[in-house]
Amino acid sequence: MKTALVIFAEGSEELEAVSVVNILRRAGVTVTFSGLTHGSLRGSRGIVLTPDTTLDEALKLSYDMVVLPGGQPGTNHLKADARVLQLVQKMNEQEKFVAAICAAPSVLATAGLLDQKRATCYPGSLENFPQTKLQDTAVVEDGKLITSRGPGTAMDFALILAERLMGKEKRLEVETGLQR
Repeated sequence: MKTALVIFAEGSEELEAVSVVNILRRAGVTVTFSGLTHGSLRGSRGIVLTPDTTLDEALKLSYDMVVLPGGQPGTNHLKADARVLQLVQKMNEQEKFVAAICAAPSVLATAGLLDQKRATCYPGSLENFPQTKLQDTAVVEDGKLITSRGPGTAMDFALILAERLMGKEKRLEVETGLQR
């Protein structure tokens, strides 16, 4: 069984988080939706989400993929959390999938993962990281690093994540069921 960890912080983009969790679960991935802190969290658009568990509890397990939704100030909270930075570095070293959307690729850049790597993000989110090779496409893959631009690309991003974990056939099955 493939596993993924989606980390949500106060002020993260709800559409990105929910799209990823929903699509991956439809594909049969065991998804842990964790909160950076305990309890329900208010997203960047004021929607309150209740994660399955806390990040501290989630870190007791291992995963095939970690996904960071963007949004502000959620991305800043993720970027400031040493546990998140250590996790994405560890996952990258283990050659597991590390994915981020919208402003969250800046978390990967802060952790040193995007040096001389191709990536995309919400415009301006990586302006302080000139060593990143910015691309102007919806989703960019560089090895097992996967980035996407923002809420409007969340569905495409989630489907690619499902394909990387579960294969093209499963992605097409999920996509067909969505009537896309």
